[in-house]
Amino acid sequence: MTPPPSMKRLEDKGSSALRNVAVTQVYQDLKFRTLDIVHDYLDRRGQDASHISAEAIKADIARALPVALSGAGIALNSSEKDALLEDIFHEITGFGPLQPLLLDDTVDDIIVNGYNRIYVERGGVLSQVNSCFRDDHHLLNVIHRIVSPLGRRVDESAPFVDARLPDGSRVNIAIPPVTIDGPSISIRKFKRVPLTMQDLIDSGTIGRDTADMLQEAVRKRLNILVCGGTGSGKTTLLNVLSSFVGPTERIITIEDAAELQLRSPHVLRMETREACSEGARRITSREILRNALRMRPDRIILGEVRGDEVADMLQAMTTGHDGSMSTLHANNPKDAVKRIELLLGFAGVSGDPVTIRRQIASAIHLIVHVQRCADGMRRVQSVSEIAGMEGDVILFNDVMTPAREQRDRPPAVRRLA
Repeated sequence: MTPPPSMKRLEDKGSSALRNVAVTQVYQDLKFRTLDIVHDYLDRRGQDASHISAEAIKADIARALPVALSGAGIALNSSEKDALLEDIFHEITGFGPLQPLLLDDTVDDIIVNGYNRIYVERGGVLSQVNSCFRDDHHLLNVIHRIVSPLGRRVDESAPFVDARLPDGSRVNIAIPPVTIDGPSISIRKFKRVPLTMQDLIDSGTIGRDTADMLQEAVRKRLNILVCGGTGSGKTTLLNVLSSFVGPTERIITIEDAAELQLRSPHVLRMETREACSEGARRITSREILRNALRMRPDRIILGEVRGDEVADMLQAMTTGHDGSMSTLHANNPKDAVKRIELLLGFAGVSGDPVTIRRQIASAIHLIVHVQRCADGMRRVQSVSEIAGMEGDVILFNDVMTPAREQRDRPPAVRRLA
């Protein structure tokens, strides 16, 4: 959160960087001094903040703030007090310094590298924010506040955890000893309003002709794989493509952390589960996918292919579940096919390489490559059609590239129509 304007009146002469550090520190000191007083009020009454009303908490904050200000020699106007009161309220009931960022619709990603370094991504650009945690203990308290309602735990014996916030945002947490400079949090924000294809066109992520072609490909029940690097927009594009599935079709989605926001009336969402300390065993994508095949799906949407579930996905695509879709980490369509071959080997699929490639070629119709560019923009770089085999080589037909997008509507669009 940006420090209130009253803090700026405390700036003395000197470099801008030094002034900003001083202002931030004054603000943090005042906030946590007030927070300590509120906790003292609660302790005296034997109350827990989670069991009293928001109005009662705000009343305690309003009563504690003048006490904290009296020893600080700082004057705040009403709007500055309101901003500080809200910040302290987030510390008590929400996720501390992360809460205002979670509520900010302009923020796409939130990254915490230790208690005193918080970064956000806006429009593809990372920048550090002024707010921070009090110390590692404060950061760990927020982490436990995130994972506890989900039945997850994070400690030295299990220093990694994937979780989902109440608003649907995906969060990954890592703590010492695997992180050297303190606990780390990475949050991929969940869009409250799902993006549409028109949004992607307006932002320059995809061209109109490419959008029309992919929309028709979904309606014609082609199997589509979206590939790209981390943060390139694979899931976003998959979500948009899923919106073109017909309203009468039954869709089953399978994800590690549910992110897809399908607006179809007939969707069953399924999610993997990690093993927990209470004895619940791990449930993998492959197990869910195998079970999903018995649930009469018209289409299966697999959030990401990353392991042995690839074998069952290819079988589903070639056994009556046309129009299925998934994503895969790969730098380009050819690398995507090579990675599928590798994953099939890990899944225990053995046999002649040519036979395996023929299975891949018959299962996947289109591979869409998305990339996060140097300017922070996510763009669809190509759409490649798998055009069969020639000897032991899979043939690719680039039906859409950025250069081609500038020319007339491609023949592929007319073929699919």
